[in-house]
Amino acid sequence: MAGTPHIATTPLARAEQFVWLSARVLEQRRFAYHFLDGDADAVEAALTAYANGDGGYGHALEPDVRGPASQPLHTAHALRVLDSIGRCDGTRAERVCRYLTGVSTRDGALPPVRPSARGYPVAPFVPVVDDPPSDLRATGPVVGLLHRNRVWHAWLFRATDFCWAAVDAITQRVRPPQPYEIEAAVAFLDGVPDRARAEAAADRLGRLVRERHLVLLEPGKAARQPAAPGGRPGEHHFAYDYARVPDSLARRWFTDEEMGRALDHLAAAQQGDGGWPVTSRRWAPGPALEARPLVTLEALRTLRAHGRPLR
Repeated sequence: MAGTPHIATTPLARAEQFVWLSARVLEQRRFAYHFLDGDADAVEAALTAYANGDGGYGHALEPDVRGPASQPLHTAHALRVLDSIGRCDGTRAERVCRYLTGVSTRDGALPPVRPSARGYPVAPFVPVVDDPPSDLRATGPVVGLLHRNRVWHAWLFRATDFCWAAVDAITQRVRPPQPYEIEAAVAFLDGVPDRARAEAAADRLGRLVRERHLVLLEPGKAARQPAAPGGRPGEHHFAYDYARVPDSLARRWFTDEEMGRALDHLAAAQQGDGGWPVTSRRWAPGPALEARPLVTLEALRTLRAHGRPLR
């Protein structure tokens, strides 16, 4: 009957309705590329709206940092988008690496946010300081992604050395690591060329994750396990947070049963409007609204990568 609304029944169809209703143009085009045979050119065109003349990206590409200024956090996000459509190469990568060279710290690594964010709205849990320190969480995923795409640039040499030292330090210090540090370490190790060293480091991190209870292996018992260091009450990390794809080194940390429980939990988290919830801290309505489509895309891609049906 004409005019009768379509009732979405599959997880993908429900997510599609949510994306068309709530997402920015970039996330709409990313969804179309990954799940509707959309065009990579359309994704790149939407991403270009966030680009700046210095080779970096800004304009709240990462919703928690507002304003037009280029930031390492936004630029890392842009690289992930380019990687996901097979376009992290050539002049694109060269332009980004020039930007990364210019904003690196004295030891050649990246801070998440530079002082140019000051004066614009920024999440209260994102520090904006005059001389920001190097951060594995900012540097590791970028270095791993560039290595995985066989990008060769002078910036990578010192940045790679920084990441190796930071990863080794995680298992040597007394202070408990935070799950986000481990996630960044895995992103680095999954792409770095020295595979033997990466596997050895990943094995050490995996033991640490389990010994320090940095992963919730039984999602149904979340109330019984306290949050990991640096987390809010009720905030947990699951096996899929570390092993987004089956060939990640972190996948070896978990049994098939443990990963299955985690993926069941992720699938069940889809909400009535078709989107997945934002579990990180919320500080303003706009960023929270923009973040949900990002979280939804990540959930869908993770489930599909691990072979879960979406249609």
